[in-house]
Amino acid sequence: MDIYDITLPITEEMLVWPGDPSVSIRQLYAIKDGDSSNVSQIQMGVHTGTHIDAPRHFLDDGKTIDQLPLHKLIGDVWVIALGDDVDTISAEVLRNHPQKIHLEQARKILFKTKNSSLWHTHPNDFQEDYVGIDSSGAAYLSHFDLDLIGVDYLSVASFKETTVPHQILLENEIILLEGIDLSNVPEGVYSLFCLPLSIQGCEGAPARTILVK
Repeated sequence: MDIYDITLPITEEMLVWPGDPSVSIRQLYAIKDGDSSNVSQIQMGVHTGTHIDAPRHFLDDGKTIDQLPLHKLIGDVWVIALGDDVDTISAEVLRNHPQKIHLEQARKILFKTKNSSLWHTHPNDFQEDYVGIDSSGAAYLSHFDLDLIGVDYLSVASFKETTVPHQILLENEIILLEGIDLSNVPEGVYSLFCLPLSIQGCEGAPARTILVK
């Protein structure tokens, strides 16, 4: 059994979406200082690192993270690789992809793009030209019976067109998995285990996410 941890480690130096709070990890109590145990405090936004967007993120009447059905977060998933020549995940790119049949039949899809290399070449510098889904790609994907879509950067949507692709996908109750690292994951089908923190009434949450082959 091969297990791929596609979760980004949480550190104080990690990359966050522009304008989001940076990560702060502070030790409150330490055994070395005479305390009975080690206790730390963490402060960060809920969309930090590997995380889930619930519909409430872009839809005021959408479901919150604690209302998401777990079957949408666990099960078979297709990792579909897009070539380094792909700059935007558009309807045209998806219609012409050789693995198009999996888009039509799968319930869960993760797009592996050239973004995954950015976690290693630019770990602390936000790249506005990352590969994301545009409105045409979101509209195309919304026609399929999908539970979840993941993209290997901090947003599934492209930087130039962030809002509308999110709205299209979340209106169809497609859960969005963002901030994953697929650099060591070959294309193919896996078992996905994605468990976000159950934060009541919140629009998103960090998620430990693994793939099992």
